[in-house]
Amino acid sequence: MLLIGVAGTTLTAQEHDWLQHDAVAGVVLFKRNFASRDQVVELTAAIRAATARPLLVAVDQEGGRVQRFHAGFTELPPLEGFGRLHATDPDAALALAEQHAWLMASEIRATGLDLSFAPVVDLGRGNLAIGSRAFAEDPPVVAALAQAYVRGMHAAGMAATLKHFPGHGTVREDTHHETAIDPRPLHELEAQDLLPFRAGIQAGADAVMMAHVVYPQVAPQPAGCSPRWINQILREKMGFRGVVFSDDIGMAASSAAGGVSARVRAHLDAGCDVVLVCHPELVEESLQAVAGRSLNTAALLGLIAHGAMGWGGLLADARHGDTRTRLLETLGRTA
Repeated sequence: MLLIGVAGTTLTAQEHDWLQHDAVAGVVLFKRNFASRDQVVELTAAIRAATARPLLVAVDQEGGRVQRFHAGFTELPPLEGFGRLHATDPDAALALAEQHAWLMASEIRATGLDLSFAPVVDLGRGNLAIGSRAFAEDPPVVAALAQAYVRGMHAAGMAATLKHFPGHGTVREDTHHETAIDPRPLHELEAQDLLPFRAGIQAGADAVMMAHVVYPQVAPQPAGCSPRWINQILREKMGFRGVVFSDDIGMAASSAAGGVSARVRAHLDAGCDVVLVCHPELVEESLQAVAGRSLNTAALLGLIAHGAMGWGGLLADARHGDTRTRLLETLGRTA
């Protein structure tokens, strides 16, 4: 129900108590939680040891400017390089996107985590928060690359999360800092921004993360608080049967739903399975907001990874070094 953030590189006593709360589905990690590869392995193990229940441990390890873990991990190039390559060599772009996904997911799984929230399938049309995180501007190109990326994550044993539904790339505003409104009608969104999400769902994507963007010609609420977007369009019309995550309720655009408790309730009432509470200072109020609610933890069990080889096994696998070399020689390092 809640995926929470913790403050540092080890768990505090209070955070340990939070993890024993039945409404806490797991933890999402950030740069503030990373000091070294060994340390984050230990932190992940401590999170899992805090309760007998299975917990989901996640991160945003997209590459480029959104990569939480650095030292000891491949400095992954941003996704926009695949779009540029696709313009001249589509087959090479699709193959490399799949390899990027496998490499990213394999390193995260070797660290003991379950999930990296990827891929971004927003269109690259100038949004301040998305930028180089997007594959390309053209919907069919993004759709093809999204499918390749989902295949690569699945090959590494990681569930894939399409974000940010129904498409954050065409508005300019960064929802971390301000409200974003997309005035286009549904038929235009369906022909453009929704195309990569359809392709990703067809490829077997396991989860979707919602956008905090408002699309007033479709629904009055931000998408993550909208039953029409989640239940009628995503689930009924598009046939998605996986897990629906909110985006972080600490972002400025989320305040359209009200205070912290109101935000949590609005997302859950709209149909989100899991609400992201990334800022530790918001966790206590979020836990109070879900008191008495029916839990939906079973939905997350399919996202929890099993059988990762660990770093020793990964580094001994020739695919790791070969893929890393090929990727960085072709697209360069993070930008």
